[in-house]
Amino acid sequence: MVNTVVVEKPQLLSAEDRLSQSGLSAQVGLLIGKLSPTLDRGFIFDFIPTPQNDAGEAACSVSKDDKKKPPSKSKSQPSDSISLVIDKDWIAEHARQVSRMLLGGIKVVGIYVWATDSAFKNSTIELCQTVNAAAKAVPILEIDSDERLLVHIGYSPRRYTCRNCTITSNITSSCLRPCDLKTGLVLKTLRTFKCTYNFSLRLPIRLVGASNTQTFSDILRQGISVHANELRGAKAVVDGNFVVNDEPCSTDGLHEVELLLPLLNDTSAEACSQKDVVGLLILSGSVCSFAFLTPKEPISQAFSEIKGDIIMSLQSRLDVICDEVDEDLAPTAGGGEEASNEKPVSKLILHSLRKTCGLSFPRRVFVPWLADTYICDYLQPSETLEVLKEHCVELMSMEALSDSSSILDVEVEAPSVISKSFWDVVVPFSSGGSSSSSASKGIETSKEKTEYPVKTANFNIMAAVFFLLLSILVGFVLIAKKL
Repeated sequence: MVNTVVVEKPQLLSAEDRLSQSGLSAQVGLLIGKLSPTLDRGFIFDFIPTPQNDAGEAACSVSKDDKKKPPSKSKSQPSDSISLVIDKDWIAEHARQVSRMLLGGIKVVGIYVWATDSAFKNSTIELCQTVNAAAKAVPILEIDSDERLLVHIGYSPRRYTCRNCTITSNITSSCLRPCDLKTGLVLKTLRTFKCTYNFSLRLPIRLVGASNTQTFSDILRQGISVHANELRGAKAVVDGNFVVNDEPCSTDGLHEVELLLPLLNDTSAEACSQKDVVGLLILSGSVCSFAFLTPKEPISQAFSEIKGDIIMSLQSRLDVICDEVDEDLAPTAGGGEEASNEKPVSKLILHSLRKTCGLSFPRRVFVPWLADTYICDYLQPSETLEVLKEHCVELMSMEALSDSSSILDVEVEAPSVISKSFWDVVVPFSSGGSSSSSASKGIETSKEKTEYPVKTANFNIMAAVFFLLLSILVGFVLIAKKL
């Protein structure tokens, strides 16, 4: 249970200046930091305001009766009728998109609200519901915790309060519990861990009924979920040394992590031998991952954060592809029907497909954030760094990046897909993963009828060689007779 919250002092002062100069009656945004149940502490690194929605409306405003009144320190201002109107769905969507850009050990840990004391008190349930919506949109899988933070920045009078909010389906005012709020300088003390994880997943394409179809993205999402369970059992080597004692990391600098997967049965090969399997989808490549730890956290937490970041990165890339497809398939304002009849790859029903198809995942690009930390974004092969810069400004409320040389583009684009028959794919390879440098993500799928045994290809080659030798021999006999 988090009893004390440490706020990064420079970011708190920066947020206070920004809010006091904005002239806004109210604002809601995201708290970026980390929760550490082992230390009974929470850490807040930054305050990210939620941008306006697609209609140009703010995510938070005061009630209609008080909407036109500017912030004031006057005691004559009526307070009993003031409450907040919050767009919970939009804040949850902002949390989901920001969460994609965060690395291991840095999460969306709650929300903050800029409002008067009376508006805050009259909107307690609404704020708890908002915290709950954001938490459901971006669950923290690496820790077993149902807590999130709610920070109130009051301007009449100016003061800060922090509350621990319990995530529950039955939301009442008792879900909020006061926390001690302190300021400090935590970002500069964080320990940095880096891992480049190679993987190769082979996912069977099954023949299913018309009422239970499996799309490209369905099979991938299920395969990533299965691999997440396997990855949790991986052991770790840090800076070339196998970690035995679960103690805090005492040294600064960048620490290289290598993950060693346990020996597992080749479940994909067993699955592919079943009668209902008509093809195979291959997801392979590498993920560059970072994790950040406070000096007092045990090193095992770094491994957990690395593993979570790898899986989150794969899921985020798939989400980026699916989100773009949904936008492309959305009806236009004019109601026209000029869209292409060809389905995008992520929407294909693979068991009915009769050709090889491929899809490249977006690559992960890292951007310097606060102190020596990074955030990331995902770029499609056709996108440039300008898209990354726009996302940083819009979603993270960062200043526009003027120097592109500080951006880490360590993942190369996915290689072109090579067509392979079903049996060529199944027989030679086995699934697994390791940590080292390699190419980026690529997906390939191939199908073929499975009635033909593997030995057919060898038999055809032998027959061809036999007939070739026979033809040469007959040719020599005919020439000899003529002579």
